[in-house]
Amino acid sequence: MDTPVCETQVEIKNADGMHMRPAMQFVDVANAFDSTVTVSSGETEVDGKSIMQMSMLAATVGTKLKIKAEGEDAEQLIDALRELVEQKMFDEPPPK
Repeated sequence: MDTPVCETQVEIKNADGMHMRPAMQFVDVANAFDSTVTVSSGETEVDGKSIMQMSMLAATVGTKLKIKAEGEDAEQLIDALRELVEQKMFDEPPPK
């Protein structure tokens, strides 16, 4: 039986980008699920459950990130991360 895989692309929409606090929120959401998650920006691909690796992305407002999840709850994980990044904007203000 194949492991479910889901992918999406999100855009960073909060004014300050993915600094440490948003990166920690992202990692906290990712770690609430069993699936593995990788996040890529350009040539850089990191573990979405690692705060140190997520901070390496240096994602600013407008950056597009590709998120890939593998596992039984991959679809739910992708949905939760998309909501955090694009709808809730890490509970931060949008650019002016």
